[in-house]
Amino acid sequence: MTGKNRENYNRNYIAYVNSFDPPTKHFKTCGHAFLVGGFICSVGQFFRYMLEFAGLTGEELAGAVSILLIFLGTLLTGLGVYDRIGRHAGAGSIVPITGFANSVASPAIEFKTEGFVYGMAAKMFIVAGPIIVFGVSAGAAVGIVYWLLGL
Repeated sequence: MTGKNRENYNRNYIAYVNSFDPPTKHFKTCGHAFLVGGFICSVGQFFRYMLEFAGLTGEELAGAVSILLIFLGTLLTGLGVYDRIGRHAGAGSIVPITGFANSVASPAIEFKTEGFVYGMAAKMFIVAGPIIVFGVSAGAAVGIVYWLLGL
């Protein structure tokens, strides 16, 4: 097959494959992501206001809100609700703390039939593991640089 024929073949094949794809509704998808992501953040802000009203301040307040959002994300993942939210909202459901909780809990639930060690414990950090490793490594590197510079 010559170069020109190959280009036509590739173009025809891509057109054929794209004919099976439904058209994407970009504005609708972005709107859903914006609304759901905003709602998740509003829930976090509601938790913050309620805990602040209860008397928590500073790091205790931030930690309690984080724990509640992680618990809520994991609970909704376990109940199968977070997946449905993700299908509807797309990237809006990947708000950092609840999306991270979902990415840790989903593989653990999926592979629990393989046993506690080889299934749940080993698969739990498939997605989250690299994030944790690189986050801790980058934090340590920055800390060492600051220490060496005397900052």
